[in-house]
Amino acid sequence: MQREERTDVFYYVGIDVGTSSVRAALVDQLGTVVDQAEHLIQIWEPQPDHYEQSSDDIWAACCLVTKPETIRGLGFDATCSLVVLDKQVQPLAVNTEGDHKRNVIMWMDHRAGNQVSFINHTKHKVLSFVGGVMSAEMQPPKLLWLKENLKHECWNKAGLFFDLPDFLTWKATGSTTRSFCTLVCKWTYSLDTGWDDSFWTEIGLEDIIEERYVKIGNQVASPGSSIGNCLSSEAAKDLGLPEGLSVAASLIDAHAGGLGVIGASLKGYGLPCEDQPITSRMALICGTSSCHMGVSEKPLFVPGVWGPYYSAMIPGFWLNEGGQSATGKLIDHVVQGHTAFMELQKKANARGQHIYTYLNNHLYQIKKSGPVGFLAADLHVWPDFHGNRSPLADLSMKGMVVGLNLSKNLDDLAIIYLATLQAIALGTRHILETMQTAGHHIGTLFLCGGLSKNHLFVQMHADITGLPVVLSKEVESVLVGAAILGACASGDFTSIQEAMKKMSNVGQIIFPNQELKSFYDKKYKVFLKLSEHQKEYQAIMGNI
Repeated sequence: MQREERTDVFYYVGIDVGTSSVRAALVDQLGTVVDQAEHLIQIWEPQPDHYEQSSDDIWAACCLVTKPETIRGLGFDATCSLVVLDKQVQPLAVNTEGDHKRNVIMWMDHRAGNQVSFINHTKHKVLSFVGGVMSAEMQPPKLLWLKENLKHECWNKAGLFFDLPDFLTWKATGSTTRSFCTLVCKWTYSLDTGWDDSFWTEIGLEDIIEERYVKIGNQVASPGSSIGNCLSSEAAKDLGLPEGLSVAASLIDAHAGGLGVIGASLKGYGLPCEDQPITSRMALICGTSSCHMGVSEKPLFVPGVWGPYYSAMIPGFWLNEGGQSATGKLIDHVVQGHTAFMELQKKANARGQHIYTYLNNHLYQIKKSGPVGFLAADLHVWPDFHGNRSPLADLSMKGMVVGLNLSKNLDDLAIIYLATLQAIALGTRHILETMQTAGHHIGTLFLCGGLSKNHLFVQMHADITGLPVVLSKEVESVLVGAAILGACASGDFTSIQEAMKKMSNVGQIIFPNQELKSFYDKKYKVFLKLSEHQKEYQAIMGNI
């Protein structure tokens, strides 16, 4: 980033480490993204369901995208991937090849499926705060996999285990202080009682307890609070930022997106929820995967939905987090794997359009009159190609497509793309209704992330849930959320809530087409039947 900053405006830097890239934004105190930059990071897939990255590669990318000078605070967010360092705090291999560069087990890595089953069979009381069952995306099963599969090569040599957001603050400050957000959401930490010795002992990781949990964290800070060490001289040189800069305790990337979008004022927009509390809102962060964030004043236990987590996103509120393991990745998979994909690319390039912009326009050309959604009336998709995160919390679920024919032209590609968008939105409705049943009262969706740029994806969510969708003025709300952390750490705002209100802004509101309610109610019935039938098929086949 190379932009001249005004000296009469306060600036903050937010750094977001996503699945495939690192992005940084320069954000002012009104929440406006003044400048931003992006750098790709490498992903290794040595075998099915194994996804790895390099912490050195990730930090180097952070250093390439940050160069502003006149700033007052720095905030990080990242995916909830597991970083492993040895006793000399050097990268330690998490793979059978012994490649120490690859020392990060990514969030979407599902190698620990057996360990998840074992942990869930313990029915330990800590599981009640993760929706009743542990997920392969959380850290305890990944740790157990390392002990059981790489005991001598990795486990016995490990000195520190970090959630990626906490690794970044450690690199920036030298402090091993962890964020409430990461430890509570992904490691079973409790703000009331701390670590539960009995859990780690019961799952066979009693050695984690040694030296007061030094390997996974025994100092914890609220997101947005200043990490005491501030930006170190070495990190300042790497990042091109001033030494001693305030560095905030971090957030998981989806939580940063929630922070960046959910607090926007709705005054004057004529929405029924205008005067309702923040608990009436759901933040939907949609990118490679999707996360559904709802807060409550009291703990609500939602089957198959993570949480309740206290103060994990907004201090003083309980958080429930639903999600879909593959959304943007699923859309890419379906579209790029179709026979007509090359034709799509050629025609989109000829018009200078993104392929999804072209597909959206093509659907309206096919459906010359009437709602475009009707094109997929006989084509139904169950979207769990990478397992179900919420509300079934079932890693064994697979994708389903019902209603295929022999066609393989561009029209066929456009319609299966449409059915996939509908399936993702139907999945959101499934999560939403499960949360409503458990006591949430959600009346508005707040969308951000890459998929929120796709108007058809957004409209499908409005039509299928029956709720208005609020889009942020700044599409990159995750970066704004990270900058909010830096703003709080600087002391310029008295609380996360104050910073959210001043730095989150409404861009556009999309309303549902109520005339389509009957159609999507029928699609939703079919959607639920698909999951029931899949379970029946699994029972018929049994163990083979």
